[in-house]
Amino acid sequence: MHNCAMASSLTLGSAHVRCDIVPTLGGCVAGLWFHDLPVLRSTPPAQLSRARLAASYPLVPFSNRVAHASLQWQGTSHPLVKNNGEEPHAIHGVGWERPWQVLEQTHDFALLSYEHRPDAAWPFAFDASQTFQVGPDSVSFTLGMTNQSAHAAPAGLGWHPYFTKRPGACLRFAADGRWDMGHDKLPTQCQPSAGLDASCADLDLDHCFDGWLGSVELADALMVTRVQSNLGRLVIYTQPSREFVAIEPVSHVNNALNLMAQTGVAPQTLGVRVLQPGESMVAQMTLHMKRVTA
Repeated sequence: MHNCAMASSLTLGSAHVRCDIVPTLGGCVAGLWFHDLPVLRSTPPAQLSRARLAASYPLVPFSNRVAHASLQWQGTSHPLVKNNGEEPHAIHGVGWERPWQVLEQTHDFALLSYEHRPDAAWPFAFDASQTFQVGPDSVSFTLGMTNQSAHAAPAGLGWHPYFTKRPGACLRFAADGRWDMGHDKLPTQCQPSAGLDASCADLDLDHCFDGWLGSVELADALMVTRVQSNLGRLVIYTQPSREFVAIEPVSHVNNALNLMAQTGVAPQTLGVRVLQPGESMVAQMTLHMKRVTA
């Protein structure tokens, strides 16, 4: 084990799994391969220009959108940074846009950290960490954060992996609700939903599923990938023209931080954690891969 805090990229691996990580680019995964097949949308680290084009990146201290880049919290409006082109919203937290430090690395394990101090993008101090553990046919991730501010602060975690959408790919998972989305890409109401069991070819989704049971299967003629997480919600983003399907385990509903203020709904109902000073939360996700044999 060694420390390589300034490393530009890391490669973790086992006999059949390779995972490339770029700590300085949002602590993102640049690529993930199983038996030399891309599991995620994969790019050589040296060719990756920004985290938004990565294979996967961490979502901390919130996931998806905060409406109009304005956080309503305990009676105060905190302006945030609009960070998604022409959109008026703040999206996906701050971790994916900041460099992370490597604290530990072996051939199949890495520990990264990020320390956030209050700024225009997020008004509360926190520390975050990520771990990556490569196995014979899997990669396990953890993402944690600790509130380092003097006051209670809202918190959410998740991941944004972009899975390769090969011909014949099918997506299956169980849930109990799906949030309708308005033209402004913000959720409106939750409708009953059993989840999905569908071909990816014609899917056109950018929706959050509630009551997710923590397991997803993406299967095609070459590979079956199972995603498992301790998080209770799942965002699916794909379109027929896209060569990926984003399968995003998240802790809270899209725009949950403002829905609380607008509706008076309790934080836990929408999946938001309220962390007291010094309090932490941790998320877990594992990708299990299996080659399909003729």
